Amino acid sequence: MVHDLYILMITAGVVSLLFKLLKQPVVLGYIVAGILVGPHLFGEKLVDMENVETWGNIGVLFVLFCIGLEFRLKNLFESGKVALVGAATIIVGMLLLGYGVGRFALLDNMNSLFLAAMLCMSSTTIVMKAVDEAGLGKARFVKGATGILIFEDIVAVVLLVLLSSIAVKNSFEGGELLEKVGVLAITLAVWFVVGILIIPTFLRWVRPYLNDEILIILALGLCLGMVLTAEEAGFSSALGAFVMGMILAETKESHRIEHLMEPLKNVFAAIFFVSVGMMINPASLAAYWPSILFVSVVIIVGMIVFGTLGCWWGGETLRDAMQTGFSFVQIGEFSFIIAALGSKLGVTDPAIYPIIVAASVLTTFLTPYIMKATGPCYNFLYNHASPRLRAMIDSREQQVQKAEQEASVAADNNNISSADKVRHAVRRTVVTRRLVDLFFRNMSENDASAEESSKQ
Repeated sequence: MVHDLYILMITAGVVSLLFKLLKQPVVLGYIVAGILVGPHLFGEKLVDMENVETWGNIGVLFVLFCIGLEFRLKNLFESGKVALVGAATIIVGMLLLGYGVGRFALLDNMNSLFLAAMLCMSSTTIVMKAVDEAGLGKARFVKGATGILIFEDIVAVVLLVLLSSIAVKNSFEGGELLEKVGVLAITLAVWFVVGILIIPTFLRWVRPYLNDEILIILALGLCLGMVLTAEEAGFSSALGAFVMGMILAETKESHRIEHLMEPLKNVFAAIFFVSVGMMINPASLAAYWPSILFVSVVIIVGMIVFGTLGCWWGGETLRDAMQTGFSFVQIGEFSFIIAALGSKLGVTDPAIYPIIVAASVLTTFLTPYIMKATGPCYNFLYNHASPRLRAMIDSREQQVQKAEQEASVAADNNNISSADKVRHAVRRTVVTRRLVDLFFRNMSENDASAEESSKQ
């Protein structure tokens, strides 16, 4: 196993360094490294595939845990309508488009459903990295785009659970699916509310004793504990890792945990993407290149259209809506996970996996260049728009600017965390008011004494 890890890491390091010098995302380097060490290129096994699969599965858990750590309820509240309408438009639109593409390609319902799920999610990691590298980190559209990506991540995890259930039974029943969604929603709500009530309070109690070593061990223990809980409840381990990341994101230690997890996430994410590349047969890429180009065009055009429309309907200006749509023109980690799930369960056509991975590589490579085309495309559309449409564009710009000014003046509750809001909401319920009031009264006394002792 040490030999396998050595081969993986040294190859990934050298190839990703080359891609960094070429100013390309290192994720592409990891996938290429996987192709190099995989069994298809040179006809021999340089590493044990079972060991790599084990490391890759662990990598998925840590990647989803860290994605959950980046989840902020505050970001959803701030982006509001834009995030909800934008994400719904993109997800529903791309699901329908992806399913239609599958049926057009004469795939059966199961393959078309998995294909649709693979095409409806942009890559949070790649989008945020592309935005930062383009110097747009503080641009106005970023808040709405972040909210949309958060919603997409949540829906992706839910899709993983639902697709697993559908694939195991090899059937698609509407009533049973609704029941599964209902059970999942209730389970998530219970986990999240209980976690928000208990874990932040516990971390405040032990905060004086939390050095970096203890904190990272405790965070990983909570993550793995939730993974086991999810598996015992009949859901995927990925769901448990993501939920615990979401819960810890609402604690005061979230940024510290995120910082401590960064090296571990990078290592296991690299292993995961290398394992993705190992499943690609270069010969199949040559055989399927028309399908790869077709799927890539569908992703790019679909994301631009649905992303722009969703953000416009959500209340953004046309320029911001187009910037969001033009930055979402790729698929990434969740698409790989869904593709790997379909292959592992044996319910998807073997050709889908290399096509999806190759389309992801191609769209990721093109993302920075497509983002640069936002300005010229906006100017062309604005200059050739009808007077009525141009008036609507100008009116929306004025409305957004006015709303920003009012929001900056009326921001009076920013110091209240999202976790506190959830706890206050629970406290106001009729059934639990007295019990929870007593519970929180004890907590507040302990918190106050802890703060005094820490000051001393």
